Amino acid sequence: MAEPARHPHAQAALGIACLILATACFAVLDTSVKYVGAVVPVLMAVWFRYVFHAVVVTAVMLPLRGRGLVRTEHPRFQLLRGALLLTVSSLSFVALQYMPVGEFTAIVMITPLMVTLLAALFLRERVSLLRWGLVVGGFAGALLVVQPGGEVVGWASLLPLTMVLTYAWFQILTSKMARTEDPMTMHFYTGWVGALVSSLVLPVVWKTIPDAATFAILCLIGFMGTVGHFLLILAFKRTQASTLTPYLYGQIAFAMFCGWVVFGHVPGHLELIGIGMIVLCGATASWLTARDRRLPVEAHPPE
Repeated sequence: MAEPARHPHAQAALGIACLILATACFAVLDTSVKYVGAVVPVLMAVWFRYVFHAVVVTAVMLPLRGRGLVRTEHPRFQLLRGALLLTVSSLSFVALQYMPVGEFTAIVMITPLMVTLLAALFLRERVSLLRWGLVVGGFAGALLVVQPGGEVVGWASLLPLTMVLTYAWFQILTSKMARTEDPMTMHFYTGWVGALVSSLVLPVVWKTIPDAATFAILCLIGFMGTVGHFLLILAFKRTQASTLTPYLYGQIAFAMFCGWVVFGHVPGHLELIGIGMIVLCGATASWLTARDRRLPVEAHPPE
């Protein structure tokens, strides 16, 4: 009789474990992108990431789902969603060449706040004063992290914020499509749209891969992105968003650790204060969203 009572807790623990592993995968992915970007064009890394994703998802899921994997009620939205995520990935991969991994990850975590802002402005959702305060606090933290006029200057300082804006629109579209579309079907189309579109520009940017180690890192980028998203799907399938939300922000810690190990970077005092503000405001906003059952928002980076 005790087994059914323990079952929900076991599912929650499994979901949390999957989420923590997913955030670790994304941190390794971002670190690998920053590292390999000094050797090969960033768009090559984007191509490897999506081709790996598309091939693996197709090879694993097509035998299991058959034609059901590609069946969709909104093919145009699938194409738009894939194009949006490809744009976000390209912006994020470029931004990582100019920003430390930990600070970049913290900026991405203001996505739930950006969704709140866009929902209020364009979807005419009612937003409480508390939510507006969280939005202001999160963006203030982002400014402390980016520090316009600091080391990240000019157009490069706008890259992460532009990426977050685009990713917020991706999240809103995803939340609408999730009501009728299968998550694995969306995952399938995301991979192939990114792979096919990035293949169009690959001949322009292609550069000979200098050695086996670089090739291995490019494959690692694709592997970590694919596995990370699989783990993320498993996590949200087994556990409520309100339970998972606090653990999403653990990715910042993983990213800061990877940045320290690989690049020897430690955030300054202002950056740490900004990161703390983003975590506090973003986690609170995500928890409120999950509690109110509004638009489901994933705070993880769009790798």
